[in-house]
Amino acid sequence: MSQLTVFITGATAGFGAATARRFAKDKHKLILTGRRQERLEALQKELDTDVHIIPLDVRDEKAVRAAVAALPDNFKNVDVLVNNAGLALGLEPAHLVAMSDWETMIDTNIKGLLYCTQALLTGMVERGKGHVINLGSVAGSYPYPGGNVYGATKAFVKQFSLNLRADLVAQNIRVTDVEPGLAESEFSMVRFKGDADKAKDVYKGTDPITPDNVAEVIYFTATFPANVNINRIELMAACQAFSPFNVVRK
Repeated sequence: MSQLTVFITGATAGFGAATARRFAKDKHKLILTGRRQERLEALQKELDTDVHIIPLDVRDEKAVRAAVAALPDNFKNVDVLVNNAGLALGLEPAHLVAMSDWETMIDTNIKGLLYCTQALLTGMVERGKGHVINLGSVAGSYPYPGGNVYGATKAFVKQFSLNLRADLVAQNIRVTDVEPGLAESEFSMVRFKGDADKAKDVYKGTDPITPDNVAEVIYFTATFPANVNINRIELMAACQAFSPFNVVRK
């Protein structure tokens, strides 16, 4: 297949870094963004393909638009946007959560995704091709205690992806929502604000999805024949299924 130019947000760890490695394996061109410049530089040195790095916080709309506008000529024609940047903070019930945690999840998981999508869509529409791959979550479909705003942001990602596809079908732009379940990465370390013991407990006794598993799914959707749009793809660890309803008994 022809070489793709792939723009990946949140590429400094987890799904984002694994996705960069998967596309680099087949020599696709990469634009990698993230807040930790030293990690971006290390990944750029590691990967055996053309890589352009951009230290970037997706919550900053002006910075996002400026970064896209300033792409070098050989990276300007972005074929695939992987909206990976996102996070969960805490597992407290709604009445105990710090409002700042809710705001950070909304600013990153929703607004940051919107900023990156719109900044790159103009070029895709002009060229008449492109693919937006959003990182959702099974939390966007199935509630769990403590998932309050995180799950709500991922429900937004799911519905926005479907609506975006409805808007863009005539422009030959594909849209996919990739929705992982229990997956081991830096996700839980971020959720528990660096508490390694709490993060480890999430995966105790399980065989979770790995970042490489998710990267393979993202690569599959991006390189599938262009006459097919994969709307949503949901994946769970084999040890995970659907919980019974939460019933309080007296």
